[in-house]
Amino acid sequence: MSLSSRDEPLSVGFVLLHRFTLMPFAAFADCLRLAADEGDRSRQLRCHWTFMTSTGGPAVSSCGAAVSPCETFRDPAEFDYIVVIGGVQDEKARTDTTALAYLRRAAAARVPLVGVCTGVFALIQAGLMTGRRCCVSWYHHRDMIQRFPAIEPVADRLFVDDGDRITCAGGAASADLAAYLIERHLGKAWAMKSLHIMLLEEARAGSQPQPQPVVFGKVEDRLVRRALAVLEQHLGEAMSMDVLAERVGTSRRNLERRFRETLGVGPQKFARDLRLRYGLWLLHYTGKSITEIGERCGFADTAHFSRRFRSTFGATPSEMRKRASETGRERVDPFFLHVEGRPAL
Repeated sequence: MSLSSRDEPLSVGFVLLHRFTLMPFAAFADCLRLAADEGDRSRQLRCHWTFMTSTGGPAVSSCGAAVSPCETFRDPAEFDYIVVIGGVQDEKARTDTTALAYLRRAAAARVPLVGVCTGVFALIQAGLMTGRRCCVSWYHHRDMIQRFPAIEPVADRLFVDDGDRITCAGGAASADLAAYLIERHLGKAWAMKSLHIMLLEEARAGSQPQPQPVVFGKVEDRLVRRALAVLEQHLGEAMSMDVLAERVGTSRRNLERRFRETLGVGPQKFARDLRLRYGLWLLHYTGKSITEIGERCGFADTAHFSRRFRSTFGATPSEMRKRASETGRERVDPFFLHVEGRPAL
């Protein structure tokens, strides 16, 4: 479809694999639904969509909910995009050879393919991602490098548009991608209509960073928990403690006291160490330069980032990256930080 041909409906075929993940599918499909018609009437006017499985039977999601009716695979040429929603990845995960053959047929017909969540694994298995940038959730990054070592995954973006291959980390980012495609074909007004009804303020760009894997254990102090959530959402900036205190509704002095009582460290040092841990993760899991990583982590310049990094981890960023590339070395755990509060006395 020509990008200027906005009178034509946007047609999307969904390939739902066994135990597909429900949220990214629902977010994508509902974004299409809301853009397709006036109000909330759900007629397939501006957007068409078709749910497909290898057998034509209902598709069962990873949470047990089933989607029907589904059809067997249609002619790929009927669609502007074919979106494959992947399922749970485990040792017993079965390969849907019929679906993989259909994806290869669609690629041969030059229909753009969209891999959402673990749907990108199916594109790789079909041999359709060679030499391509490949977006994957940080949560599945380790699975990908272990199963497909020849593939270079991108785990610090929401989605990657590589022309006739589009890959998305999944989750809520599926709505961002759907809005991106709706805007491309129908115009910004229709994309914004969908997002606003879904209570989303605006579409995030594909280049937006994924929220990274910070894992907090039980922290009983509610104010500290709120501060941790704010810090986790702002890993890319050096937030002042006055601003942090204001965000959580307390004084700087009280915030510092509560952090020390709960975590044994002041909020300023904790926030800096958190950003350095984020830098450590980026060194292991992305190809970004050290300068880019320092900027992404909120440090004013590379020298400052490198000094703080070495002080914390006992090696410079370049030395750490070299170690990470050595054969046999364990990479940093994707769940890269675990913080627990002090036990109550």
